[in-house]
Amino acid sequence: MKKYLKLLRVEQWVKNLFVFVPLFFSGNIKNVELLTKSIFAFVIFSLAASVVYILNDYNDIEADSKHPEKRRRPLASGAISKSRAIAILIGLMIVDIALVFLAQTYFHENLWKFATIIGLYFVMNLAYTFKLKHVPIIDIFIIATGFVLRVLAGGYITGINISQWAILLTFVLALVLAIGKRRGELINAQVSGKTRRALDGYNVQFADIALSISVTLAIVCYLMFTLSPEVQARFHERVFYTVIFVVFAFLRYLQQTLVYNRTESPTKIVYRDRYIQVTLLLWVAAFLIQIYFKK
Repeated sequence: MKKYLKLLRVEQWVKNLFVFVPLFFSGNIKNVELLTKSIFAFVIFSLAASVVYILNDYNDIEADSKHPEKRRRPLASGAISKSRAIAILIGLMIVDIALVFLAQTYFHENLWKFATIIGLYFVMNLAYTFKLKHVPIIDIFIIATGFVLRVLAGGYITGINISQWAILLTFVLALVLAIGKRRGELINAQVSGKTRRALDGYNVQFADIALSISVTLAIVCYLMFTLSPEVQARFHERVFYTVIFVVFAFLRYLQQTLVYNRTESPTKIVYRDRYIQVTLLLWVAAFLIQIYFKK
């Protein structure tokens, strides 16, 4: 079972929690119907992402087999055969399509916008897998766009409007994650050699500058988000002070990346770093207080 969970990259499903962003920031987290819709969106998006991961691993078997870490992946290591991986991929696609129709029937709503987002995510990642992941800059922009699509999917399935600042913040935050990952790959490449063609368009100095710019933009976007009239009206003007947690989390991430030269992906850093974890919990707690104890 472990090898199949690894094939689906279940640990990466945490990224799909972004579909809950519209529900959380709208203050409707206790609305059972909207919460159920968001859970549907999370499951559907997670299965779609797993289809993309399997397709990507299938396409990169040769390259992954030479990579110091990726060679342990089920397809690259031979733990799962190609034919079985394709069967799982087809099965996931069928289940995903069925879930979209089930959600539409269950909620008695036309979810064509949500379905379009899922389709767009899949098509975009097809282009990424077979061509665009080898094109510097475009590769990280596609990754960032994927996060925006997750937020839009959560908004469309629940009918919650998403502010422009929230969309821009999501995009820039995802850029931080993508650039941080590329930087780690560059550091590792100095020892084991380049394992991704797109790395020819990057170097560590460029990655450091791009990372600093992206973090600055993310903090500014979050600040503008908290100061926007609709957010202040929905929560409380004290929501502005949650910027403290955001700044600390970003500085801690930059410290781990630039000072301690942590080369693992940003997701793994978040999983392992207690300071960032506690800061995120405090940030969530502060927002929940703003939502449910506004007065």
